[in-house]
Amino acid sequence: MISLGIEQLLSSPPKWLSGHRLGLLCNQASTDSNFNHSRDLINKTFPGQLTCLFSPQHGFFSEKQDNMIESGHTLDAVTGLPLYSLYSEQRRPGKEMFDLFDVLIIDLFDVGTRVYTFLYTMAYCLEAAAEHGKKVLLLDRPNPVGGKLVEGNIVQQDCYSFVGLYPIPMRHGLTFGELAHLLNNHFGIGADLEVISMQGWHRDMLYTDTGLPWVFPSPNMVSPATSLVYPGQVIWEGTNISEGRGTCLPFELFGAPFFNCNELLNKIKASIDLNGCFLRPLIFEPTSNKWAGQACHGFQIHVTDPAAFRPYQTSLALLQAVTLLYPEAFQYKEPPYEYEYERLPMDLILGDTNLRRALEQGESILDLENSWQDDLNYFDKLRQEVFLYN
Repeated sequence: MISLGIEQLLSSPPKWLSGHRLGLLCNQASTDSNFNHSRDLINKTFPGQLTCLFSPQHGFFSEKQDNMIESGHTLDAVTGLPLYSLYSEQRRPGKEMFDLFDVLIIDLFDVGTRVYTFLYTMAYCLEAAAEHGKKVLLLDRPNPVGGKLVEGNIVQQDCYSFVGLYPIPMRHGLTFGELAHLLNNHFGIGADLEVISMQGWHRDMLYTDTGLPWVFPSPNMVSPATSLVYPGQVIWEGTNISEGRGTCLPFELFGAPFFNCNELLNKIKASIDLNGCFLRPLIFEPTSNKWAGQACHGFQIHVTDPAAFRPYQTSLALLQAVTLLYPEAFQYKEPPYEYEYERLPMDLILGDTNLRRALEQGESILDLENSWQDDLNYFDKLRQEVFLYN
């Protein structure tokens, strides 16, 4: 039985919290294992202390569908407290917000992938807390894709953005609390940070092993199966290929009207063995976003063996095959992307301009993985210094 950070907080409230004004960064997925929302639980346990709320990208109710769709500041209908969006005209919280509380509680459901922006909202809050002398109390939650495997290249400094502010790989294998310690300690933010750990979570657990209910943290992160493929399938956001937005299976489905499924499968099989998954050819029709109302030839990724499946490797191989087979029809998405107005979105998503160029030139995926293995090994050792669970 897993006890979440919010449940640990409520079972043994720290005495030092008494009398402090509290802010809470959360969204609709910030619930306990019985679907009770953290806002309500904290308000009941610490009556009169909760003074304001904050929400990340996609809004408090995860209602905003895509990147650069902002949420405005408002009043929370349940508590009447001010609800500040940290994905609006500014993504860094201002002093006027931090003047409203003494301790910022963070309770967000992260999905274990470097480009998921909740990580950087948390980082900006840590920076502001360090600047304004406020304490941060982070309530930990499971990494839905587990805490053992890491995958991908390290972000290069010229590709830093709101989908990659720190030199970490695509799949980082850390919980949100561990990530907070990594940013705060190793990358030098230096905030007054305390993490309330879970009880009962182990590093080899996927979300389906936890017994916890899935409450979608963003509108297209619809299930545990979505989170398994997301560390690779997110790269389609930087292209004209549909990543399945506008369907019931975002990120599990992908394709475009110009795909030839047999041709793509043959191209991939000639270069790499895709382990732990099955690419099932199909046709789908998005109701919104890319290719809305048009028939897209493509695939559904079925993960058959999560331990063997490498989502980033799989999607890089697919991307390379598409770029080589359809040079005239395939296109990269043009800026802006996550408030970057000049740099190519694909470079920000991949975190390395040279990686994009190598894929275009047909370099071996396995050779590319070997080229960043030393950096990945270094990160793997680094993350072990902040492990809260063994």
